[in-house]
Amino acid sequence: MLTFLGDGRTIVETFNYCIRAVISSLKTRQALILETLALRQQIAILRQLMNRAKVSPVDRLFWVMFSKYVVDWRAMLRTLRADTVVRWHREGFRRYWRWKSRARRRGRLRIDPGLRNLIREMQSDNVGWGAPRIRGELTKLGIETSQTTVSKYMVHPRKPPSQTWRTFLANHAKDIVVIDFFTIPTATFRVL
Repeated sequence: MLTFLGDGRTIVETFNYCIRAVISSLKTRQALILETLALRQQIAILRQLMNRAKVSPVDRLFWVMFSKYVVDWRAMLRTLRADTVVRWHREGFRRYWRWKSRARRRGRLRIDPGLRNLIREMQSDNVGWGAPRIRGELTKLGIETSQTTVSKYMVHPRKPPSQTWRTFLANHAKDIVVIDFFTIPTATFRVL
């Protein structure tokens, strides 16, 4: 049976409060300052939530940085869940790299359609020329481009599909002897 004290607390709650006070007095000054900072931040969030406002980006940034530099940050949370802070961190990470990848999306410079046609014309007129030779000829004409670009814009003929096993066996049936498939080597390396 729990008895209530004059201020509305039970004996167990009072005992827990006293134990927490003793434990907090044993913490280092830095740990107490960090815990106070975390509690003040949570009070600020609670005030915002009471005004039906959402958690601001500054609060999110605070908790992401706090979780990065404080080892026992999960124990200091009262108003938020640790999963929420981790989710904010991942979301910020995704946003950063999405912004970073969009900022440098330039790629290879497009070449002039006339140069593309010239590459294809040189290839059709000179069947034996490959990308290195065409690039060399373009360099002689004063057009600087890479061998990869020339190869990209060359017309690559489609190769005929390779034959199937059925076609192979039909073509070479007269050369295949059934005994070829059933050879048995002996201990003296003779074939039966």
